[in-house]
Amino acid sequence: MSAKDLAHIAQINVNPDGGVPKHRVAQAEITMNGVAGDKQRDRRYHGGPTRAVSLYALEHIQALQAEGHSITPGSTGENLTIYGLDWTALQLGDCLRIGDQVLIEITSYAAPCSNIAESFAGGEFKRIAQKAHPGWSRLYARVLSEGIVREGDEVVLEVGM
Repeated sequence: MSAKDLAHIAQINVNPDGGVPKHRVAQAEITMNGVAGDKQRDRRYHGGPTRAVSLYALEHIQALQAEGHSITPGSTGENLTIYGLDWTALQLGDCLRIGDQVLIEITSYAAPCSNIAESFAGGEFKRIAQKAHPGWSRLYARVLSEGIVREGDEVVLEVGM
């Protein structure tokens, strides 16, 4: 794999008030409890140790924009917008090493809700539902190793550790 083929963090997103949209920051501390500086509005469905970090693919955001949706990085609540991974090949249990310190494990698909409807033409937020459109969902991850992540950090897939 050449340097241009590597996956990277395209954007880091947080919202200290909770909910969406999440706003761009240059770096963030990733802890077992989530992304420092970020808050979830409804802890029944978001956050906690198995949903500490939310992830989405920049390529999917760009494809959805091409379909006419107004989605942008962070507008659907992901903490890390990642570029360069084969999103449809990712599996629950796969691990991602981010930068020099952070290791996360993919734990579940993030079910879309009406809070993100503004990011979709006609409010069609189910466009990123795993059941309706496999491979297009945001992902949740647990933190296995804490640390600081920065925009541009390399993201390495470590399959089913």
